[in-house]
Amino acid sequence: MSLKSMIWNGLLVAALCFAVFLLYRIFEQYSLDQIVQSVRSIPLSSFCAALLFAAASYLCLGCFDLLAIRSLGKSLPYPKIALASFISLSLGHNIGFAGLSSGAFRYRFYSRWGLTTEDVAKIILFCGVTVGLGLITLGGLALIVNPGDAGRLLRLDPASVRIFGVLALVVPVVYAALAFFIRGKLRLWRWSFQLPRFSIAVAQVAIGTINFILVSACLHQMLSAFGEVAVFRSVTAYVLANSAILATHVPGGLGVLEATVSYAVPQEASIGALIAFRCAYFFIPLALGTTLLLISEIVFRRSRGTDEEADERAEAQSA
Repeated sequence: MSLKSMIWNGLLVAALCFAVFLLYRIFEQYSLDQIVQSVRSIPLSSFCAALLFAAASYLCLGCFDLLAIRSLGKSLPYPKIALASFISLSLGHNIGFAGLSSGAFRYRFYSRWGLTTEDVAKIILFCGVTVGLGLITLGGLALIVNPGDAGRLLRLDPASVRIFGVLALVVPVVYAALAFFIRGKLRLWRWSFQLPRFSIAVAQVAIGTINFILVSACLHQMLSAFGEVAVFRSVTAYVLANSAILATHVPGGLGVLEATVSYAVPQEASIGALIAFRCAYFFIPLALGTTLLLISEIVFRRSRGTDEEADERAEAQSA
């Protein structure tokens, strides 16, 4: 095993241990009966609404890939893009290091459909930028509208939190402005970047933000089952939790999401609400994504076998 592999494996083990510790700290105050009763107390209508918001979020994530492929000047049917995106992200969200793990699954699909390794790398980078733009934009709005919860977690006064919110909103504006004014490559030290067209850049900001609004709405459905929660409190809780997840790279955000949301909305963030949210946005998509991956592998293998047989027949006839 190489030194690099040992370092990555060590970091993964450390992240998992940290996740287990956080989950232990959260779950130790609940008995199994309390957890089961808490989950059962969520109305079916709230859980179904949360599933709809989760499904809409994954459709948005498919649009990330669609925009990326359009920016490359390529063309693929949306059903294929949606399939590759959903399988990649439903597994990547749970595995951790989503950029790398989902990128591996993306390559497996897109390379079969004629895209090169460079194309897939650009798609991964484009989607990562879209995620960042969406999180920063919604985070900026949350800091301005609801500075209290974020200030309590970050130990800042509301005025300072609002200033950070305004600064955050400057980022997508600057990104869109650069896409409008800079036609060629943008050079930054040793690196060069090809910015997308202005219309695509604006679409990145819009769809990236909508995606996080939908995920926050999914969380809001679960939290509101246990008390009155303002929408932007749920938004603030999820933005802070997702930022912590991206910083720690803990697989599936285990423990990190629960700890952050519990701190941001301590009264309503019952363990049942958090488990139900994880089921709706992580575990159910993971089961569907794994099933679709197995089915797609079988279909690809059969179609490849059929193509090989057709080629052999053609060669035999030509001979």
